[in-house]
Amino acid sequence: MITLKSAREIEGMRESGKVLAGVHLGLRDLIKPGISSFEIETFANDYILAHGATPSEKGFEGYKYATCVDVNEEVAHGTPRRDLILKDGDIVKVDLTVNKNGYESDSCWSYAVGEVSQETKDLMDVTKKALYLGIAQSEVGKRLGDIGFAIEDFTENKHHYGDVRELIGHGIQPTMHEQPDVLHYGDKGEGLRLKAGMTITIEPMINEGTWKIKDHQLADKNDPWVYYVSADGSWSSQYEHTLAITDDGPEILTSQDAKEDAELLAWARQYIKDNNY
Repeated sequence: MITLKSAREIEGMRESGKVLAGVHLGLRDLIKPGISSFEIETFANDYILAHGATPSEKGFEGYKYATCVDVNEEVAHGTPRRDLILKDGDIVKVDLTVNKNGYESDSCWSYAVGEVSQETKDLMDVTKKALYLGIAQSEVGKRLGDIGFAIEDFTENKHHYGDVRELIGHGIQPTMHEQPDVLHYGDKGEGLRLKAGMTITIEPMINEGTWKIKDHQLADKNDPWVYYVSADGSWSSQYEHTLAITDDGPEILTSQDAKEDAELLAWARQYIKDNNY
């Protein structure tokens, strides 16, 4: 079942999203060569609690942490690890979900560690633009396939990256994962029609090589948690926002920088027009 959110509910999610965005803004200064991925977890968990919210991922299906932290070829669901030390040139993805006063928000961001290669910069740039192409397609009357098609065409056909299929976006609120499924690939004009009041996440995971992923076991065999890596070892990037579908267009509820959002959405809308998406 898909629930349409009231203005009051969207305002609650907006407040939750502000806390989550604050974590990501703080990580811009924290993430650098020499820190462990567990320091990211500690900062995020403490920040969330200090701002009157709780980390929704902690305890979800037995997960122990406030964040998922993935480095380089790791695609998703990686745990923060004290022995995983970030190096100059790495790319790290930090995904977290926040609950404040019963309202959920979800966002992932990619961070360059120190000075990264041009190839890594390009991967991150294309992935972020793919997210905003998806957001720009999130208008009342359009369909979920329009979102997926724009992301797939831009990342795979135009830039020859791998657009991960197995992991997808989703509805959100009142719980962390709701209907509908939001695929990052698809066909124009297909799928569920978008309505005002829907709240969803868009979260493309883009690999330098193949779109395929595989399970990976933690080095600690006493911990059964499994995460995902690219099937060919190529590096991966991810960006994610929570947004509300409104009659005035999509509203990003986890915005970190309103000016950057406006610039990227303006670029995305022009790209959509130019390419007949």
